Amino acid sequence: MSAHTTRARAALAHMAEVDPALSVLALWCRHRETTGATRTSGETIYYGPAFDTLPLPQQIGLTAHHIFHVALRHSARARAMQERLGDRFDPALFGLAADAIVNETLILADHAMPRPCVTLMDLLDTIGQPSPSQQHALSEWDTERLAIALHRDEETRKRAGAFGQTKGFDRDIETGEDGTDSQSAADWRGHVLRALEAGRQAGAGVGTLGAILADLRAADVPWERHLRRVLTKALSVDPRLTWRRPANRWVAMEAEALAANAPTPVFEPGQQRHAFRPRIVVGLDTSSSIDPLTLSLFAAEAAAIARRTGAEAHLLAFDDKVHFETPVGPGPWETTLNGREMLRGGGTDFSDVLDRARTFDPSIVVILTDLDAPFPPAPRFPVIWATPADAAPPPFGTVLRIGRD
Repeated sequence: MSAHTTRARAALAHMAEVDPALSVLALWCRHRETTGATRTSGETIYYGPAFDTLPLPQQIGLTAHHIFHVALRHSARARAMQERLGDRFDPALFGLAADAIVNETLILADHAMPRPCVTLMDLLDTIGQPSPSQQHALSEWDTERLAIALHRDEETRKRAGAFGQTKGFDRDIETGEDGTDSQSAADWRGHVLRALEAGRQAGAGVGTLGAILADLRAADVPWERHLRRVLTKALSVDPRLTWRRPANRWVAMEAEALAANAPTPVFEPGQQRHAFRPRIVVGLDTSSSIDPLTLSLFAAEAAAIARRTGAEAHLLAFDDKVHFETPVGPGPWETTLNGREMLRGGGTDFSDVLDRARTFDPSIVVILTDLDAPFPPAPRFPVIWATPADAAPPPFGTVLRIGRD
């Protein structure tokens, strides 16, 4: 333990007896005293004056709570989610998700937590996602997935916020942007696995639960990165040979030959980029059950890629016919969609939107849909079906499952 704090000395000493796994992980954390609230920032745990007022079992539980925040890299993961969601990100909702998972884990491992406290089972009931058991909930929900669920719509945000207030929730995770993260995700994963094995062998504490915790598994690659990779590849314009200009290498070789009074080398053509501008067409199925947050993430990523590649971007909103069409400029896509009354609840047909997309001579077409419609013959341009549904794969194109994390 760091010499910079005596406040948590007793709690950390007793933790070695009740939870060997967390006691090992505590060695990799920084422990400091503060005049403010007890909190986690990056790899540092700050213990406030109120910590001294708790009975020893609750001091151990609260210390374990913050060791988990550090070991699971919740500060760094909060920063990553903020980059994904932008202005939509609510750090309090992320903190609520992280606290719910950590507290449920520690209660299941027989730790005493300061009350009242948020728990995963209660939070899932509040947002209409009840789970049959603590073990099932902890094996199904990681912090990112739960935080995305809490951000999903305004009603869910309000319910989660009200729930947090009734449980005395106070955000205790800071993003740690002061450079306190000295170890990588792989380093911490190794620390966690070794610590859990020590706890499993001792038969006590969270080491007996490690195998079921979804938040301990390596995080999936966000679907936006898959979309970014596919779109960037499709929109990249490869240079082609042109006989109108020599290659730079040939110019240098010719200069050397002239200086040495040697024969002129065989001409080598240069390269020239294609004159046409790549185009991306996005088809938005307004009859599907795609929520506003997923649409915002999807649209923001597509718009950013279009800006980086210099591609034209066109939006086609459709159900059984295209009913709204607009080019998308460099600003946020929400600006384009604001004030537009989208048709909802109708049937879906992909024939008209793909026919209309063909008139743009697109480099790629991305259709945001639930795939609940018949499919026309395959077009000549590549198609990405971005869907949150567990539907059967379409007869052509690439399927991108979105919203899983």
